Amino acid sequence: MRLFTTIAALRCYLNSQKSAAPNLTVGLVPTMGALHAGHLSLIQRARQENAIALVSIFVNPLQFGPTEDFQDYPRNFEQDRLLCEQAGVDVIFAPSATEMFGNQAVYRTEKEKTAQQQINLSSLTQVVPPPAMTSVLCGKSRPGHFQGVAAIVTKLLSLVQPTKAYFGQKDAQQLAIIRKLAFDFNLPVEIVACPIVREESGLAKSSRNQYLTAEQKQQASVLYRALQQASETFYSGDRSGAAALAAARAAVAGEPAVKLEYAELVDPDTLTPLQVVETAGLLAVAARVGSTRLIDNIILRNRRPIVAIDGPAGAGKSTVTRLAATALNLFYLDTGAMYRALTWLALKTGTPISDECAIAELVSSSYLEYNLDPASKMLKINGEDVTEAIRSLEVTSRVSEMAAIPAVRQFLVEEQRRCGTKGGIVAEGRDIGTNVFPDAELKIFLTASVQERSRRRLLELKDTDRANISLAQLEQDIALRDEKDSTREVAPLRKAADAVEIQTDNLTVAEVIDRIVGLYKEKIGLKS
Repeated sequence: MRLFTTIAALRCYLNSQKSAAPNLTVGLVPTMGALHAGHLSLIQRARQENAIALVSIFVNPLQFGPTEDFQDYPRNFEQDRLLCEQAGVDVIFAPSATEMFGNQAVYRTEKEKTAQQQINLSSLTQVVPPPAMTSVLCGKSRPGHFQGVAAIVTKLLSLVQPTKAYFGQKDAQQLAIIRKLAFDFNLPVEIVACPIVREESGLAKSSRNQYLTAEQKQQASVLYRALQQASETFYSGDRSGAAALAAARAAVAGEPAVKLEYAELVDPDTLTPLQVVETAGLLAVAARVGSTRLIDNIILRNRRPIVAIDGPAGAGKSTVTRLAATALNLFYLDTGAMYRALTWLALKTGTPISDECAIAELVSSSYLEYNLDPASKMLKINGEDVTEAIRSLEVTSRVSEMAAIPAVRQFLVEEQRRCGTKGGIVAEGRDIGTNVFPDAELKIFLTASVQERSRRRLLELKDTDRANISLAQLEQDIALRDEKDSTREVAPLRKAADAVEIQTDNLTVAEVIDRIVGLYKEKIGLKS
């Protein structure tokens, strides 16, 4: 693990790594140190998804108000360094305020004994997110906080130029603002939200939990219970914001030691207040326990369930997904047809699939229309019905090449998410549960041994011109494909942490479907 405290050294390292491997992926986890299990979950995700996992440790003065705890914010760099090393971090970037903002921007307070560095804001270029996003929720009591967050995140993204940057869902307002920032500035980075990590009591993990006594921690756990109560009210059928908020506030009121600052329901992306949840709502709370300020939140979704089925090639995902959709009375999202449609368009327009830039131009100016109803299934691209045309041998022979292009993958991830806005779908793919629908109500990792998948493939080839291929050769080919699929830069094969694995060796298709239906009923809470 490398440790850098200067921008020059960090850039030197990243430039040398990218020179050796131009397509190198870098995952950035921005932190203020005082690392805990929540941070480690972000680091683990970055480690899994990138060649380099980089953690920044910087207590950012810009995001602390005059009366806030900058001076007392917990700092334990040696412990943080050890945790990063144990977690497999490749690089720690731990600069000083002078390194980040320059000598002209940094000065000390009159009380030298505090050694507290302050920032001369008038000497810095400002990053100002939309006031409508910074003046609500925590922004009401923390003026200037999110401008400070936006400034330091913009600087870190500029310095590191990561492939992905990882943020916790606990700081939901921060997450929404950073996503908006990345979108508005067309920053070439994927902002990845990671689930809240909680203590056994339900209290969300936070660096500020160190300020709490054991008794206060127990008292603070009422925040999560309040969110759960609001969730139960919501999913019982009353989708109004008033009912969910009333439930949350009543729960917190039962713990006098916890002083509620706010409980609000807003759009997760725009932070606009919601009266009714049409698709998704962020129910966020903030409270003080003693002098410590804590936040927490949950997402309320008004949609039918989504079932995401991942797994290696040859495990039968396509067949199982179609049949599971029918058995569960949900729609089958044919993701493969979407790739075929773009392949058809490239062939029709004479756009070379080998020219990634031309394909990016073509895809970015296209639109899909998809009918999920199997009774009238239809797929259009740029207004033209291609439902049957995409099944041609010419399209089939080129679709894998098309699917390997990053711009195609990015475009279709957004399209697939759009199709899932209202839920009610079953979808399969190499990263459906890990990337496309990480919030799916049920995730299945459908797999089978290399030997079993080879045996099935041999039966499929029985009456074809490849019938003479040996079982041993098929096993070698499938094992090699598994390795490539697991290490590819675009849509790598991974099992989601909360996915249920179904090993299909010695199972019939009907038995697999029965198992998925049972899991669905158990997970969604339906009666048999």
